[in-house]
Amino acid sequence: MLTVNAYAAPSATEPLVPTTIQRRDVGPKDVLVKIRYAGICHSDIHTVRGDWGPVQYPLTVGHEIVGEVVEVGDEVTKHAVGDRVGVGCMVNSCRECDSCRAGEEQYCTGGNVGTYASVDRDGTITQGGYSTHIVVDEDFVVHVPESIPYEAAAPLLCAGITTYSPLRHWKVGKGSRVAVIGLGGLGHMAVKLAHALGAEVTVLSQSLRKKDDGLRLGADHYFATSDPATFTDLVRSFDLIINTVSAPVDLDAYLRLLALNGTMVNVGAPPEALPIHVFTLFSSRASFAGSSIGGIRETQEMLDFCAEHGIASDVEVISADAINEAYERVLASDVRYRFVIDVSTIR
Repeated sequence: MLTVNAYAAPSATEPLVPTTIQRRDVGPKDVLVKIRYAGICHSDIHTVRGDWGPVQYPLTVGHEIVGEVVEVGDEVTKHAVGDRVGVGCMVNSCRECDSCRAGEEQYCTGGNVGTYASVDRDGTITQGGYSTHIVVDEDFVVHVPESIPYEAAAPLLCAGITTYSPLRHWKVGKGSRVAVIGLGGLGHMAVKLAHALGAEVTVLSQSLRKKDDGLRLGADHYFATSDPATFTDLVRSFDLIINTVSAPVDLDAYLRLLALNGTMVNVGAPPEALPIHVFTLFSSRASFAGSSIGGIRETQEMLDFCAEHGIASDVEVISADAINEAYERVLASDVRYRFVIDVSTIR
């Protein structure tokens, strides 16, 4: 076993603290990654605070991980020492179900193994990327293109793929009319990616406070949802709406903004249930859907797409001792647009 430095949550109510955690020995198909940067995702906060159910403490979170390979197992063929790599939200799956065979490991029938707070193949609880090193099966490690800076690449492993996957699934391209609810960590990536795919992009945000940013990131239009006129003026305006908000919203109000046969897809994950009146769906043969992250193949495709189009996350790099403050700022929507931990400061 390898002992590494990390930050962990001792409980649902206590601040994260420096600690050490154990990593398994590098097996024949494993890769040891020295982590350079780890993004802070809203999912990290939901998990450590027990919003999505009980977890086993102490817990180290973080699933937006980039770094370099420092050791490989004897049977590894996909990665070599010195490679720039990333690890996202999952580190294993059954490999045998229909979803896994289709390259959609995120929808593994038995449930994929999450990068943290999941039961790993050896029966231990997985620990995430707020740490100096991680050991991962080579099949769940992706290559990070040289043109994307490490720190700006980290959020692509969750925020990037979480928004890229529905854009690709619903075949967004030139002529598509896409609305993005919320301009945060997920939302700012959705805007950049939809714009690069050729869509006409509209941001729907609580206020116009971030309008200049939204237009700079690639939005064509920007509306405040606090203005009732938004929900009358934009009826039947969009082919696809991506809801990136991890808090309750009035789904019926947004569903009315869909054009005939349009889809609203939720990628934000609030702990509360979200009610829908089915008659709202009837009015335009609308669909309401959910989308998880992407599979490993699609995650690599997303990274390569970002490299080709000069896309990366807008980040604020912090030291490890600022993690708890960053959590409070995320909850206050006071970040533009992703906090990323400089892992060299974890001691």
